[in-house]
Amino acid sequence: MQRLNISSGAPWEAKVGYSRAVRIGNVVEVSGTVSADGDKIIGIGNAYEQTKHVLAKIEAALVKAGASLHDVVRTRMFVTDISKWEEIGRAHGEFFQAIRPVTTMVQVSALIDPQLLVEIEATAIVPPGK
Repeated sequence: MQRLNISSGAPWEAKVGYSRAVRIGNVVEVSGTVSADGDKIIGIGNAYEQTKHVLAKIEAALVKAGASLHDVVRTRMFVTDISKWEEIGRAHGEFFQAIRPVTTMVQVSALIDPQLLVEIEATAIVPPGK
């Protein structure tokens, strides 16, 4: 099967050796995604805004891979403060209310930058012929 690596252009991809997303066949895996654009963190102190930004970045990676949010079957959310679950869940619901992928939300002790509140991964399965 053909492998398609999707890059976001982030400098960390080459340093760490990863891709924003990888498509093999009809499966697309999207890496853990945070609310950063270059060195700038979007939505500092606001879990809802960070989650919205993260999901928009995931959507853009899916489009580059020939997929869409409607193809997402699983998300995994890593959060630094589980008491913010409603804010994070509200943003997730705005993107996925009609799609309803399976999901996990777990609290972690830290992300790569202390100002980051949420990191999300996604798995999509693209219908044949798409």
